[in-house]
Amino acid sequence: MLDLARLARIRLSPRPLGQRLVGNLGLWLDYRLPRRTEIVLEGVENLPGHPVFFAMNHTDRYNYWPFQYQLYREKLGFTATWVKGKYYENRWMGYFLDAMNNIPLPSRGYLITTEFRRVRGRLPTAEEYRELRDLVDGKVVSSETAALLGDGDATRFVADVERLFETMVQQVVALNHAALHEHGLHVLVFPEGSRSKRCGVGRIGLAQMTQHLGATIVPVGCNGSDKLYPGNSPFSRGGRVTYRIGAPLAVDDPQIRAYRVPADVLPLSQAANAYQPQYRAITDLVMERINALLDPEYRAQDDGSLDPSADVTRFV
Repeated sequence: MLDLARLARIRLSPRPLGQRLVGNLGLWLDYRLPRRTEIVLEGVENLPGHPVFFAMNHTDRYNYWPFQYQLYREKLGFTATWVKGKYYENRWMGYFLDAMNNIPLPSRGYLITTEFRRVRGRLPTAEEYRELRDLVDGKVVSSETAALLGDGDATRFVADVERLFETMVQQVVALNHAALHEHGLHVLVFPEGSRSKRCGVGRIGLAQMTQHLGATIVPVGCNGSDKLYPGNSPFSRGGRVTYRIGAPLAVDDPQIRAYRVPADVLPLSQAANAYQPQYRAITDLVMERINALLDPEYRAQDDGSLDPSADVTRFV
């Protein structure tokens, strides 16, 4: 599982061996035999010449692979990709993700779920999770909420979750800073947080991280990868995928300058809650930029909304 010690062991590489092995031994063959895969990068001229945060729509399980592969082939740099903490529940998957230069992102939902499992020995139900989430968020909850923790203390549970979450976020921030400034890596993020063929609502974590680090966001529209990878198989069915790279958004860009958040505000922290409107405005602009880079079949529905599930399996 992803805990503080596991997070502290992650070491990024400027030339990740895992990406080079998968690219040269796996994808190089797969994209040529038996069904040819054509990868097109449009808008390469928009890259500013320094490491950036790529913000991409997430159409399928593997739509980052052709993008990373083509960046590598065109000598445009390596990446570190944000992944969910739940993928580290499997030890071997965790080792693979480390080798591929990924940055796991813990969430309060993940920590609530795993801390409850530690206390009670099982996962919470959807209703129990909702009660615990309201407890951690400081909302008024029923008097029965504390009983969910058995002999545990509700106040201590909240304090433990918040303390652990903030410490882990600090580690994640350090990894992102190292990716950009020590290793020269781009950071690849899927702002929607889940897979969807049509572009949806972005989560504000990317805006929080880039405002804190003073980093540039480059929107990328992915078109056609879902046809290469329609299911769980990591082997491409062949076809054409087009990645359109949009104009960069620096923190001092005129369109987001008015929403600038002080750099000392820690992403995802309680202090960051005071700047929710600014983060939301930046995120919405990024998603609009991504949407404009998509073919009609991938663009947002009129409401542009997603309906996140309360199912705790999204955390573990």
